[in-house]
Amino acid sequence: MASIDPVSPAHPNVLIVGTGLAGIGMAIELLAAGERDFVVLEKADGVGGVWRENTYPGCGCDVMSMMYSYSFAPNADWSRLYAGQPEILDYIRRVVKDYELEPYIRFRAEAVSYEFDAADDRWVVRTADGDEYRPRTVVAAHGALHKPNIPDFEGLDSYTGSVFHSAQWDHSVDLTGKRVAVIGTGASGMQLAPQIAGTAAHVAVFQRNPHWVLPKMDRPVSATEQRLFKAFPRLMRIYRGGSFLMHEAPVFGYFHPPLNFLLKRLSLHHLRKQVPDPELRAKLTPTYTFGCKRILFSSDFYPALQRHDVSLVTDDIAEFTESGIRTADGALHEADVVILGTGFATDNRCATEHIVGRDGLTIQEAWRDGTEAYLGMTVAGFPNFFMIMGPNSGGGAVSILFMIEAQVRYIGQCLRMMEERGSTRFEVNDGVQREFNRWVQRKLGRSVWVTGGCHSWFLDHTGRNRQSWPGTGTSYWRATRHPKAAAFELSGAVSVRQTPPTTNGLVAGG
Repeated sequence: MASIDPVSPAHPNVLIVGTGLAGIGMAIELLAAGERDFVVLEKADGVGGVWRENTYPGCGCDVMSMMYSYSFAPNADWSRLYAGQPEILDYIRRVVKDYELEPYIRFRAEAVSYEFDAADDRWVVRTADGDEYRPRTVVAAHGALHKPNIPDFEGLDSYTGSVFHSAQWDHSVDLTGKRVAVIGTGASGMQLAPQIAGTAAHVAVFQRNPHWVLPKMDRPVSATEQRLFKAFPRLMRIYRGGSFLMHEAPVFGYFHPPLNFLLKRLSLHHLRKQVPDPELRAKLTPTYTFGCKRILFSSDFYPALQRHDVSLVTDDIAEFTESGIRTADGALHEADVVILGTGFATDNRCATEHIVGRDGLTIQEAWRDGTEAYLGMTVAGFPNFFMIMGPNSGGGAVSILFMIEAQVRYIGQCLRMMEERGSTRFEVNDGVQREFNRWVQRKLGRSVWVTGGCHSWFLDHTGRNRQSWPGTGTSYWRATRHPKAAAFELSGAVSVRQTPPTTNGLVAGG
């Protein structure tokens, strides 16, 4: 690419927060539109987001690598169908280098305060180090999976061994010959437990609820395939299309559970094939509807549980002691190291954020009844403020990159709309947002996430799904192809404030 000369003002037109896949994608979208007046703030000293933070053994993605990459930056060099964390992080770093984004990024610059200045129609964004930026527009791309969930276990402070969350892996702790307790059998727990088995003297895996697990059809990508991908890019697009369809198909079953009977049968067959012991198999068989919790992919978790040096604990954790964990049946499970594979705090990603919008409205007040936005990107009362992967824009099963690309394109179009109309303020209409979210919750209320008999991280404290888009990835792409001007209120030196008399046709963005 041609060399660029970025602007580095304290008053950028756009300020992006985060250098994960969402923030990087947004920056590239701005460059493609000819925008150079932007800054990206990153709290860490490197790019990558969740793929920089999570370095536990076995960390990887459950979406095929051909789909877990930008459509505009395909990678013909994936070593496996499902790449691991180091390779994904290398890909992100390579994209940043190829698009010459580093000059726009301010590392070790954690945004801690956002306040809207109505007199100037700009945001005042302050960092932990005291720096101040006054952008016209903020794009929050700090992700939903970046705040580790640390359960309030009784007696945890009394435990004398090493304890850390899987997303904060302590590489100074040598697990060789240690008694290790892994709490949680979600995606991270299921990935890391097989990797440390054999190194540790014993691994106790604490399961609260079993998961529906499908075999992970992983394998190395041959050198011949890589050469063919480079020589025939269309072939790689075919692989990508196949991956997309494979992850898109189960979404229909989330709203009509009987449609996923084949996947349920495959999951049960996978369990019977890998776990011959009926007693252990019963402990690993979910009692809730297929798809109610996140469907996991693994071909090595069940075999790991049957090792002589691995045990599955299904009794509830009662308390921590100095030497280990006591369960509800009174048994003490001694451990030298405890690893918390307990996921992330997803109920309200902005619960502790200082974000103050128009007329002094805080994000906590706006979301007092639960998180909501319009198409997962804009929130009434917060002009010129966009979120990537905000409430109800999760992809269900499809690659999150597909959803991110739809959103950065949509945000780019909103910014162009502001420019074309000479507007300095852009805000979703409150009535549009309310009607949209009523539609979202009506649809999700019939989904397996709500009716399937489980409680998952998809649901908030009110029992509502605030994470998922109520349809396929394709339907979200259609809903976000073009922003509807009537859904927003624009004001500024040239334009006049527009309040739509009706919200017809705006519920799903089109």
